[in-house]
Formats: sequence, structure tokens, C-alpha cells
Amino acid sequence: MRPTSETARNPAGLRAVPPATPPRGRPLYWSVRRELWENRAVYLAPTLVGAVVVIGCVIWAFVLPARLRAAGADPAQQEAILVGPYAGAPAAVMLTTFLVGFFYCIDALYRDRRDGTILFWKSQPVSDRTAVLAKAAIPLAVLPLIGFALGWVTQLAVLLLTTVSLVAGGFGAGLLWGSVPLLQQPLVMLYGMAVHALWFAPIYGWLLVVSAWARRAPLVWAVVPPLAAAAFEFVTSGTRHVGTSLRHRMTGAVPEAFTVVDDAPILRLAQLDPARFLASTDVWVGGLVAALFLLACVKLRQRAGPL
Repeated sequence: MRPTSETARNPAGLRAVPPATPPRGRPLYWSVRRELWENRAVYLAPTLVGAVVVIGCVIWAFVLPARLRAAGADPAQQEAILVGPYAGAPAAVMLTTFLVGFFYCIDALYRDRRDGTILFWKSQPVSDRTAVLAKAAIPLAVLPLIGFALGWVTQLAVLLLTTVSLVAGGFGAGLLWGSVPLLQQPLVMLYGMAVHALWFAPIYGWLLVVSAWARRAPLVWAVVPPLAAAAFEFVTSGTRHVGTSLRHRMTGAVPEAFTVVDDAPILRLAQLDPARFLASTDVWVGGLVAALFLLACVKLRQRAGPL
């Protein structure tokens, strides 16, 4: 019997098995891991700031009993002294994550072109869309989660140090623990990080576009045009619409997403207003602008080469 062509190619009669297709989300996962490997400041900078805050709280713990004695028997003043460090401890960590996200985005796509590694990464089985989404995931998802985790750990450390200081100084810790919503605070912080990530999304998108387009000095190209537009509007027409919009985008997340009365610290779930935040036109317009910026980044990266 004359062997067929299939038998000739496969004399053992084994059925050919097609190569395994990697899971759809695997390239994105490893692309995000690559960004973390190459940008250790993403997690090292917030960690260092959290450690500095804890060290500062250790110093604060030594003078806390004297501050309470100076406050007298006024419960409101004592509560403000006790709760202030606890409420403010995560703020420095969270602010650091936003600053790291700003500088990360301005360098994310520019760095690959500057050092010439873009040709290597383009040769890998990772699409330009996946590469851009992985870089956008750092400020929009990874950094908020890092800020939340480190902020919560820092806050717990401050609470523990304050408790030890009160007990050692002869004060009871009942006022402190009665004023701190321990179970609500993690949810408040997680909500706050998510709100700011969505609110800052168009800013991150703009920075990534500049990083993908600029041939040199991306920081200058990112900052100068918006400021120049605001100055030009004011000089030519006397209005401040551009400047007001920029300021609102930088600082407007808290008024849109929280209910703040008399600058009280945000500690409880009752101070959250997600319905008003999600109903805000600025949130949805900002999300649309951010999506358009990311689409532009993909197009720019498809044509990009070494500088």
C-alpha cells in the first residue's frame, strides 16, 4: 500500500497538536510586571514616604501627653489632637502616588524611544495597544492600590503608636478609639484613591500622549502649552476659563466626591457622595478625553522609532 503524504510526514501516525495559545490577558499582565520591574520608584517612593511619616509619628508620640495636658479637659480639643495625625497620615503617601504617576507618565513612552529599546519591544508578541494599556494601568490602577495599601498600613501604625503613647502617659485610649471609625476608614481610602484615579485620567492621558510624541524635553511640552493657553486667553479676552478648568481638574475631585463640612477630616462613609460624583459631567467628559488620548498614544507608538 502506498503511503499517503500525511503518513509520509508523520510516520508514527500521531496527530499534530497546534501550539498552545496564551491566555488573552497574559501579555497585559506581563507588560504591567515589566513596568514595575523597570520603574521601582512606583512602589519604593510611596514606601519611603510612609516610613518617614511613621518616624515622624514616633517623635509626635513623645510630646503627645504634654499636648493633651496643655489642652485641659476640653474633649473636643483633645479629640482634634488625637485624630489629626491619624486622619492625615495617609495623605502624604497618597500625594506621593499622584506625583509618581505624573512623572511616570511623562517618561513612560519617551524612554523606550530615547534608549532605542522600542525596536526590541516591537519585535515581541505584544501589540502596541497592550503596551499602551499596560503603561496607563500603572497610574490608573497599580499606583492607587499601592497608595491604598501603604496608606492603610501607615494609618494603623500611627494608631498603634498613639495608643502606646496614651497608655504610657497615663491617659486612657478610649477617646481615641471612640473617635476613629476603624472599619470605615479603609473603604473611605479605597474610594478616595479610585475617585482621584478617574478624575486625573485625562491628565495622565495627556502626559502619555506627550511622552509618545515629543522628541525632547517632554516635561516642557506637557506643562507649557496648557499654561500658555491660559495666559493667552487672559491677555486677549480677560477671561480665565482655561485656567479655571485646569485648576478644577487638579483640585476638584474632593468637592465632587465627598461632603466636607468646615474642613473636617474625611473618615466616615457618610461623608462619601458617589452618586454626585458619577452624575458629574466632568467625570464622563474626562473619561472620554482620556480614552481619546490613549487611542492617540497607540497610533503614535505604531509609527514610533528610536530618537
